[in-house]
Amino acid sequence: MTVPGEAAPLVDRINTDDPVLRGTNQSGMRAQNERLVLTLLRQHGALAKSDIARITGLSAQTVSVIMRALENDGLLSRGAPQRGRIGQPSIPMSLAADGAYFFGLKIGRRSADLTLVDFLGQVVRLERQVYRYPTPGAVVDFVAATLPRLIAALPPPAQGRIGGLGVAMPFQLWNWVQSIGAPQAEMDAWRHRDIQAELAALSGLPVFVQNDATAACGAELVFGTGERPKDFLYFYFGTFIGGGLVLNGQLFTGRSGNAAGVGPMPVPGPDGKIQRLFDTASMSVLADAMERAGQSADHLWAQHSEWHVAPALLDDWLDTAARGLAHAILSAAALIELEAVLIDGWMPTSIRAALTQRTHEALHRLDLAGIDPPAIREGTVGANARVLGAAAIPLSQRYLIDQNASGRDT
Repeated sequence: MTVPGEAAPLVDRINTDDPVLRGTNQSGMRAQNERLVLTLLRQHGALAKSDIARITGLSAQTVSVIMRALENDGLLSRGAPQRGRIGQPSIPMSLAADGAYFFGLKIGRRSADLTLVDFLGQVVRLERQVYRYPTPGAVVDFVAATLPRLIAALPPPAQGRIGGLGVAMPFQLWNWVQSIGAPQAEMDAWRHRDIQAELAALSGLPVFVQNDATAACGAELVFGTGERPKDFLYFYFGTFIGGGLVLNGQLFTGRSGNAAGVGPMPVPGPDGKIQRLFDTASMSVLADAMERAGQSADHLWAQHSEWHVAPALLDDWLDTAARGLAHAILSAAALIELEAVLIDGWMPTSIRAALTQRTHEALHRLDLAGIDPPAIREGTVGANARVLGAAAIPLSQRYLIDQNASGRDT
């Protein structure tokens, strides 16, 4: 019963008719039901067994068996008993931070990040290497040197609970040599090196590979905070802008794994001529403008917490990027009924907030006749969304239902 003026209990606010949240009491389905319970606890926080039974439609006995098994495996932890109801006090169960660990590797055009996260997505340790351009050899050497330090950050009993390595990287890196000033011969090595197999042999772990912006969108699904829209388009600002698409609460990767690669979308440029979105709304556009003005842009790639950019240059870039985003959003919204658009990137949170606000304003200056405009919101994961999204891939593959952040397994 809900007291007037108070929020409804969580179980009353969850759509229990959602087929994704329905379990089965048939034998042989324990693994699927375990994933279902872990997914619910990740999405909604601590829940009592009775709440899970009500949400999923599983019998109380089935839920008890599942929860006991997950607790014995170290994946769940018990909360304090909740009293005040008739009968035995209920005990909320939540995910155990030390239940499992995952590596995430982001291979970027200007830097590589390797992180170790716990079962809640909390960073245990993160290491970074900045370079002029990426080569397979440099990335493998970075992982080989860094992986032992990350493993050593865990106590010995926990080192056996590392569940996999996810890799977030741009696809077809050899096609971007001119944009990043890299030698074609060195970048062509990406055509022939099987980076997935090399990392699997190096780490002894299952390795999953995914487009970097798609992985960042997956991080929003798995580790994001606040309300998660069912249908949203996601933009991530790195060297180039990339994106991800979520439909009906699921990450949509497409046939080749590169769905919602928003960079090539045609949008009007500052002069009114049509150009690609990544030519008007990428960090590389800002960096090029800074270099032309005699300002070094190196610090943009080295860290994300503070930018030192001339106000006029920054203001012009924000306006240009926001206009490009607005046109891209209008095109997407005309095709798909989007509930929201989320904007994130390798940038200070104050810049992200300003870009989000300007994008909202630019969208509402366009002709929206026949369009239900989506809400324009900031992402909740932040600058490290790509590397955290990489770590979310093996977590999702092993423990979550429907594998929202699926990738290619070795």
